[in-house]
Amino acid sequence: MTIGEPVSTHAATADAIRSAEAHSAHNYHPLPVVVASAEGAWMTDVEGRRYLDMLAGYSALNFGHGNRRLIEAAKAQLERVTLTSRAFHHDRFAQFCTELAELCGTDMVLPMNTGAEAVETAVKTARKWGYRVKGVPDNTAKIVVARDNFHGRTTTIVSFSTDPEARADYGPYTPGFEIVPYGDLTAMRAAVTDNTVAVLLEPIQGEAGVLVPPAGYLTGVRELTRERNVLFMADEIQSGLGRTGKTFACEHEGVVPDVYILGKALGGGVVPVSAVAASSEVLGVFKPGEHGSTFGGNPLACAVALEVIAMLRTGEYQQRAAELGDHLHRELGLLTGTGTVEAVRGRGLWAGVDINPVHGTGRQISERLMERGVLVKDTHGSTIRIAPPLVISKEDLDWGLDQLRAVLTDQQVPSTRRG
Repeated sequence: MTIGEPVSTHAATADAIRSAEAHSAHNYHPLPVVVASAEGAWMTDVEGRRYLDMLAGYSALNFGHGNRRLIEAAKAQLERVTLTSRAFHHDRFAQFCTELAELCGTDMVLPMNTGAEAVETAVKTARKWGYRVKGVPDNTAKIVVARDNFHGRTTTIVSFSTDPEARADYGPYTPGFEIVPYGDLTAMRAAVTDNTVAVLLEPIQGEAGVLVPPAGYLTGVRELTRERNVLFMADEIQSGLGRTGKTFACEHEGVVPDVYILGKALGGGVVPVSAVAASSEVLGVFKPGEHGSTFGGNPLACAVALEVIAMLRTGEYQQRAAELGDHLHRELGLLTGTGTVEAVRGRGLWAGVDINPVHGTGRQISERLMERGVLVKDTHGSTIRIAPPLVISKEDLDWGLDQLRAVLTDQQVPSTRRG
């Protein structure tokens, strides 16, 4: 198997892409690689070429492709029962809710499937809590969000997006949201009123380019929300479950939100699993029939998520993300002094890298890296995101960084990696 040849010259890849484009809506613009199998931090395409995965399904694959513990948990559950709907109890549900609540330090969990569903659930939770518990007048609840956010793609969520691509042509938009600059406590304080029921934030904004807020920002938001009797809802869908070197990114400031919104890595890259975790005062506002999901909390999802929770309890993956993340940021930092990289942001094994535009757009850099056997994804102009599976070896990580240096500096670096 080889690494590093342009995929556009190979018939099987071109045929697969042509067929996909003929019969699927063009709502994505994927790199021209067609993956056929994967293991750990490596993927193999239909031509037999291997690629180092430096994106990890936007953090859904924190534990790597084909993780044996997760696959075995899924296989065992597949032989028993996969779905009951919430019309009946099943024997994995109570354990999943209990253990996820314990991991989050909360009382209750409301399971869903996708990240967007979990955010929608959090929005509904905050509004219902505002009316039933805080006493906000009916239909006046406000939720404060941050500019450049990315919480999903439903019509309600894009109503408070500031990304034209995500928002355009989907109006009329859902009211009830106040947008303030990310990281600006003064603007946040001014936006919170007596009718505010929640502040919804990503502790680190992923889609915006892995933006880390100023030190003290999350702490300030936590203090403000307590002072004004407002829920602090942390969207940890990308940042949570080990990615930043802690179980939750909020931990870097010692902050505990009222509501955790989880997804992606909770399903281990095997099945879609998401959840909202909060106190009984908050999630206790729901009564039967007021919210639900046919697949939310299904037996297969619970079995896989329980294994994810067990793996996180060891602390091994958080430690790997912290140690390899320190190494990643040191190495990327060296590039900022060469004129090739303008800025590097992030935390743990997660980085947003602003490439000097003279070297190309983020898309062009991603394509050049693909030709050298490394898969990343661009966002917003000349920014690329790096977020490999937490199981990546230091040697593979260094090899991937070597390919980035080669793309940016025209160094003669081998584009093959054995092992």
